[in-house]
Amino acid sequence: MKAKSTTIPMLHILVVPLPLQGHINPMFQFSKRLASKGLRVTLVTISSDTHHEPIETQLSLVKIESIYAASEEADKINAENKMQWLQNILSKRLPELISKQESIGYPISCIVYDSAMTWALDMAKGLGIAGASFFTHSCAVGTVYYNVHQGVLSVPLEEGPILLPGLPLLEPHDLPSFINDPGSYPSFLKLVVGRFSNITDADWIFWNSFDCLEQEVVSWMRTRWPIKTIGPTLPSMYLDKRLEDDRDYGFNLFTPNIDTCIKWLESKDTGTVVYVSFGSMANLEEKQMEELALGLKRSKTNFLWVVRESEIQKLPSNFEEQTSEKGLVVNWCPQLQVLAHKAVGCFMTHCGWNSTLEALSSGVPMVAMPQWTDQLTNAKFVEDEWKVGVRVKVDQMGIVTKEEIDA
Repeated sequence: MKAKSTTIPMLHILVVPLPLQGHINPMFQFSKRLASKGLRVTLVTISSDTHHEPIETQLSLVKIESIYAASEEADKINAENKMQWLQNILSKRLPELISKQESIGYPISCIVYDSAMTWALDMAKGLGIAGASFFTHSCAVGTVYYNVHQGVLSVPLEEGPILLPGLPLLEPHDLPSFINDPGSYPSFLKLVVGRFSNITDADWIFWNSFDCLEQEVVSWMRTRWPIKTIGPTLPSMYLDKRLEDDRDYGFNLFTPNIDTCIKWLESKDTGTVVYVSFGSMANLEEKQMEELALGLKRSKTNFLWVVRESEIQKLPSNFEEQTSEKGLVVNWCPQLQVLAHKAVGCFMTHCGWNSTLEALSSGVPMVAMPQWTDQLTNAKFVEDEWKVGVRVKVDQMGIVTKEEIDA
């Protein structure tokens, strides 16, 4: 008689990020780390290409499954309704994907989902699968949203400073824009606060932060939930070097000008370049773009400025030609490589959480110019708590002037 096999099936983790660059990057990096420990990891992406080929990921560790969604359909949906559109697609296709994986001998053990997708936890539980919520912003910001969810912090805000557990004293302008200006994006406010609606049902709660950065607030959060800080989720070569050749995120929704940027930086002296970037989503008003351009032009500093193609028309006429001796404007760049370059001495940033973690990990001081969402809170911590940068001042119209930039 044949002995019964005692082989333990390999754990199979299904990772489901929001299809946004700032959400894909940390969850993909986390996927690489899990896969390096011997787990089977499959990352779900949204593709508009019906003939999409599987992506060869670094180390060939992470499997990619693309779910088709017509780009024409997505383009017609405004930002506030896109989450419902995404839920409609994924709630139908994910169970099919899970069934397919089981049929080929790789049943899913756990779904790691972006914290905005609370419905994914309900789906996982309904299928008898464990669920883990992944938060892509800071623990401090999460605490603010949680206190709004619990009714501890009322919206609209009352006047005066705000004291929340685990956090320093905050002014209204230090809070995420969805909180200090709730009328701006009411559906987004509902979304970010709603992340806590079923959080106690999650088997694990992962946070892209690290204990020594947010010690007080992390300690407070652990009195409520079993959270695990797993950040910063940067490629291994910029941290512990445990994953060989893990030098970049490997998942770019934009095409970086790698050779152009690095070659230009090589021509500059150590610490003489200001790197300017406001991420993949921020849209500066034309007046603000003009003031920023004029401030950089009149300064005596070299600058590398990322201006997305959709924003380039906001630059003053002939700006690039007039500043070509000391400045370079590109539509996207390899940010980690840029921040790690010896020529870069300062980072003018919107203070998106990923950019903030990258600057902290690279040891590059920041000029914080937050635009919306959690960036305002991140800027507060950059200047007052971690003391690794300064926050720009705005005029009565909310504009950062050329004089402020050149100061």
